[in-house]
Amino acid sequence: MDLKSEKVQLYLMFRYQILIEYAGTNFRGWQVQKKGKTVQGLIQKKISNLLKEKIILLGSGRTDTGVHAIEQSAHFDCKNRIKCLDRFLKSMNYFLNRDGIAILKIIKRNKNFHARFSAKMRIYKYIIINRLSGPVLEKNRGWHIMKELDLDAMKKGAKKLVGTKDFSTFRASSCRAKSPIKTMKLVKIKSFKNKIEIEFRSQSFLQKQVRSMVGCLKYLGEKKWSLKRFEDVMKSKNRDLCAPPAPPQGLYLARIIY
Repeated sequence: MDLKSEKVQLYLMFRYQILIEYAGTNFRGWQVQKKGKTVQGLIQKKISNLLKEKIILLGSGRTDTGVHAIEQSAHFDCKNRIKCLDRFLKSMNYFLNRDGIAILKIIKRNKNFHARFSAKMRIYKYIIINRLSGPVLEKNRGWHIMKELDLDAMKKGAKKLVGTKDFSTFRASSCRAKSPIKTMKLVKIKSFKNKIEIEFRSQSFLQKQVRSMVGCLKYLGEKKWSLKRFEDVMKSKNRDLCAPPAPPQGLYLARIIY
């Protein structure tokens, strides 16, 4: 098939966006892997079976092993129009809910929409459970830290992360992003009882950037680092100086804004 024929075929197909909630505990991340169960792989397989055609699901971005999603966004193209979206939604959830995945919504989109490239803002949240007792109801849904954290110190550090900066310090060695320069629109910390929530907003993030920033904020909260040390580490652009990244179970992809 030549390029022109491929473009015509794509034009004749129908595009749908889905919003997805999932618990990442039992998955090897979002992206399809050669071995292990992934969120993308499972949804892709179920939709292909329902539509009786092979579909490719494209997400707004990857989440690592153990990371959760409150509202991940993805899209797929198919040959035939889905006549009843509500019925299709129920059918998807019938097969996916048992694996810890829920399709929250399905939306008909035009060909200009792309789950990844159309995104204007990505919102992540990180949950810390700050108490002596380990969580039971929220096991694997947050980072349990027994030592009481200094929220004021962490908030001062959060302010230093906002803006357009070189985030090389917080970048994983395996990160494939062309540039370490990112613009953090918001880093906000709030707490309720023994739970601390840190919200991050940016158009895009480096691999393990959020978890690495949380790890450094924790050092501030524990008073292992001064605010000056935090700034020096951030400005160093040296990954080796970064605090250990926060574990994946506290991280949530909260929302994609288009």
